[in-house]
Amino acid sequence: MTVLVTGGAGYIGSHAVKQLRDAGRDVVVIDSLARGHHQSVPADVPFYQCSLSDEGQIALIMILHGVEEVLHFAAYAYVGESVDDPLMYYENNTAGTISLLLTMQFVGVKRLVFSSTCATYGQPESVPITEQTPQTPINPYGHSKLMVEQILRDLVKSDAEWSVTSLRYFNVAGCAEDGSLGAAHDPETRVLLLAIKAALRMRESFTIFGNDYDTPDGTCIRDYIHVDDLSRAHLLALERLTPGEYQVYNLGIGRGFSVQEVVDSVERVTGQTVPVVMGDRRAGDPPVLYADASKIQSTLGWQPKFTELDDIVTTAWNWMEAHPSGYGE
Repeated sequence: MTVLVTGGAGYIGSHAVKQLRDAGRDVVVIDSLARGHHQSVPADVPFYQCSLSDEGQIALIMILHGVEEVLHFAAYAYVGESVDDPLMYYENNTAGTISLLLTMQFVGVKRLVFSSTCATYGQPESVPITEQTPQTPINPYGHSKLMVEQILRDLVKSDAEWSVTSLRYFNVAGCAEDGSLGAAHDPETRVLLLAIKAALRMRESFTIFGNDYDTPDGTCIRDYIHVDDLSRAHLLALERLTPGEYQVYNLGIGRGFSVQEVVDSVERVTGQTVPVVMGDRRAGDPPVLYADASKIQSTLGWQPKFTELDDIVTTAWNWMEAHPSGYGE
């Protein structure tokens, strides 16, 4: 079955495309290139530059390539930006997904894996976070994704031909293990990549926002999942889509690393000093967040390969050292 990957030129989407190709799957990619990189898509993979609102064009693409299922990554994902411009996020993430669903329904494609986020949980009262943890987002980005989850849940209830899975990501990190793909964000917001850029002197310093939290070293703890492990989970989710079922899974490694541990790991792996600036706490930053990913492990048999921080950092370092300007646009 041919898989349509929306946002397939982005950081996570491009890694998923690679995993699909490695598994022998036929793939077609759409991406607006607002934040993706055409160079990350293999030359022999059909690629179309369009937005989710281009329903007619996407319908033609799906018919032309015989698409039977969809991996939906296309979204904006900067929390701060979503606070400054919430309409952009609701238009792109929520309304854009509605357009995609209408197109899929028109064409008769009703198999979907949706890229959701742990941001839908907001500031949970306890960890680890399970799929039953109350979803109370604290920013428009999280709300835009939670709205889509509700839409998908209602859609499956109304039409048993639909089979949908939502994957709630924790902190995605690293780059392709073979060095063929990486991360190239502007601006960069991911902690691990920011620390590596500071080590490479691509930025003056790395800021730790608060070192007085109730954690062993005083800095925030987060669950980092390698992008290749994340991508493999999508293939498993595709294989297990079942008509009339809406499934939700957390994706994390089930334990966290502190910001200081990230800095220490980057220094070990790179052999470089990370110039650190100590900043004030950021509003809304919980001390500790990590996933309970036992559901996807027991149900789909998914297991993360990368569970040690140094191994995750090494893949990102290999990419960024070899590609200091990203994909070179």
